[in-house]
Amino acid sequence: MEKMRMMLVDDEVRFLSTTKKLLAKKGYDVVTASSGAEALEIIRAQNINVVILDVKMPGMDGNATLKEIKRLFPLTEVIMLTGHATMESAVDGLKSGASDYLVKPADLDEIINKAEEAFEKRQRLEEKIRVAQMRKLMKSPREIIRES
Repeated sequence: MEKMRMMLVDDEVRFLSTTKKLLAKKGYDVVTASSGAEALEIIRAQNINVVILDVKMPGMDGNATLKEIKRLFPLTEVIMLTGHATMESAVDGLKSGASDYLVKPADLDEIINKAEEAFEKRQRLEEKIRVAQMRKLMKSPREIIRES
């Protein structure tokens, strides 16, 4: 079974380092990015399953980053991380393909639970895709009889 690879994206460096250490202690594989542009570079180079993405960042904000992640890697699950003042942005993120959102300050267990749910959702989607591809490759008994 594939192990979840998570990326935290936030311009608050202290949040990134602390949360990464805590998640790593619990056995999670975590990479971090301090901007939307850096996140896109990492996701192009590495297989990332779940992204925890801050909405409010300088430069490329979370919603712009989300749209680009979903355009390039539609199966990557993205969870928006928002403060109370940017709740509307989190809702916009859900409309743009985010699977969920967390409100800052987010509890570590809440981050883990949301990430696990998102990862399971991705795995179910991947399985549906595999089944559909197999059905396309395999002929049904009816098709085999018709051909003989």
